[in-house]
Formats: sequence, C-alpha cells, structure tokens
Amino acid sequence: MLERQSYRRRTDDGPNVVMLRQRLLAHHRAVLRRWLDAGRRMGLCDASVCHPLPGAAGPDYVLVWVRENPDPAYMIVPESMRWQITDCIRGNVLARHTSFEAALHAIRPVLDRHEAA
Repeated sequence: MLERQSYRRRTDDGPNVVMLRQRLLAHHRAVLRRWLDAGRRMGLCDASVCHPLPGAAGPDYVLVWVRENPDPAYMIVPESMRWQITDCIRGNVLARHTSFEAALHAIRPVLDRHEAA
C-alpha cells in the first residue's frame, strides 16, 4: 500500500475574516431624540450616547433613564449586526433586535414603527 503524503501550504497571513460592527450614526441620534421627546409622557426621563474609554476597543452605546429609577435602566449596544438591550439594574440581556428603532420600540413603543425609520 502506498502512503500518500499531503502537504499543506502554510500561510502566515492570518484569517481572512472581516468583522461587521454597527455604529451609532447621526441617523440613530436623530431617532433617539425623537423617541425620547415622544416618550416623556410614558416615563422616559433621559438618554445618553456614551463612548468607550480611551484605549478601549468597544462600540458606542446608549444609556436610557426612566422616571422610576435614578440609575440608568437600559443599555443598548450594537452587537455584530444586531442591537442588544440590557437591563442595567439586574444585568440581564433582555433582547436582540435587527434595528436600532426596533430596540427603542421594545423599551417603550412611543413612535410608530414607520415613523421611526
């Protein structure tokens, strides 16, 4: 029986993977302002776009305050091609949505879904 040797070509280029990461754009900030203004009657108090610490490799994120609590209640973070909502008080991931508008709608549905887009 003949033994066949296989040679694997070695490359030191590393993986050819492109990481997709969403960012908070001007469009998202405008939707956030409209959503916050419309939701004041429903208990939304404030929202803030936060940047990672200098030198830290992380995305921008949004903190949302509601009337019931002085600490931020929700955090919205872009995660790959989705938007993750986290309960800041308990530290639980509540949901992942395909759009920023859908994430806001999940917290408080104060804008019409078509109006927010």
